[in-house]
Parts: sequence; C-alpha cells; structure tokens
Amino acid sequence: MMKLYRFLGKRGRITIPYEIRQQIGFRYNDVLSFTKLDDNSVVVCKEKICDNCNEYLDEFEGDFEENITLEDFLDSLSEEEQRDALVHLSLLWAEKQKH
Repeated sequence: MMKLYRFLGKRGRITIPYEIRQQIGFRYNDVLSFTKLDDNSVVVCKEKICDNCNEYLDEFEGDFEENITLEDFLDSLSEEEQRDALVHLSLLWAEKQKH
C-alpha cells in the first residue's frame, strides 16, 4: 500500500500526488466524488457522467485529455443531454448525501 502526505491549503485545495493519479488513471477534468466512511476515511472515485461520451470526441480537435474542458464537453451536448447529465449527477449527489 502506498501512503503519501500532502498539506491541505487555505482554500481547501490539495494536489493528488502524481504517482496516485498515474496508477488510478485520474485525468484533467475528471469528475471525482468523495465519500466519507464511518471510520472517517474518505474514498475518492472517478465518476462516469455519460454512457456515450466517445460520440463527441470527433467534435474536438487535438488531444482530448489535454485540450477539452468539462465545460466544453457539456456545451457540446444538446439541451436534453445536458438536462439528463444534470439529473444523473444530482441523483448521484443526493444518494451520497444519505450515507
């Protein structure tokens, strides 16, 4: 098990260590969720916001992981798809608030 330490900044920000990001596969603009467990530990998970995200890759030039922001991606969706994404994420958030 790897254990690394980082300081929590004044504004509540922290950098996830490079080694952890590489091993888990976290990328720029990933949506992450944080779940507090009963023992006060926290589980961080990468969330999937849509089932057909690859359909939209052709709309963007260059390296997807480096150049596109989450806002760019959401702006590329139709109004109905944006609503569906908002509902989906809201339901995930509400579920996690119960625990």
